Amino acid sequence: MLVPTDSREGIILVDERNRRIGTAEKYPAHRQGLLHRAFSIFLFDDEGRTLLQRRAPGKYHSAGLWANACCGHTRPGETTIKAAARRLGEELNIEAELTFHFAARYRADLGNGMTENEYVYIFSGRVPAGTIEPNPAEADAIRMASLEELMDMPSRSEGDYAYWLKHYLRNHGDQLLAMRAATAEAPARSSGAPALQTA
Repeated sequence: MLVPTDSREGIILVDERNRRIGTAEKYPAHRQGLLHRAFSIFLFDDEGRTLLQRRAPGKYHSAGLWANACCGHTRPGETTIKAAARRLGEELNIEAELTFHFAARYRADLGNGMTENEYVYIFSGRVPAGTIEPNPAEADAIRMASLEELMDMPSRSEGDYAYWLKHYLRNHGDQLLAMRAATAEAPARSSGAPALQTA
């Protein structure tokens, strides 16, 4: 199995009430299924569509699957909002004003001996104007989709999407719709539809 180059990145271990109980390296934590703090970002355009990224083939889990705009882990000594902003830059080479909306909790076997066990902060923001050129080590394509389209996806298509995105759609649909509405009402820093660079 391909071991990520950032496998020794530190992450924050938490209990079921999201209280910090220690730290661990990212790769071993996922091998052992340890509960840790994470974040997930949904970006919306002026039409209310959300940005999806297709995870790069070299990712050590969920490679080639479509996921929401960005996700990642809070490092020790780092606030989650700063971690989310950092990761947007690392994955998609963009900046966006982010707002926290709700927390989610899930555990899933992702195959290859990897287990996601996360307490997740869910943020939203607007898709920025201009061309988006993802880091090819992180994502090899991006596209826009409506939440309704994703919530109504046929079962034959579910294998194309990352577990956590399906979890949010199934278990937090009303919260995602409310989040989209709140994001649409927030003042925009810039206008104009982005050109999506997909390769």
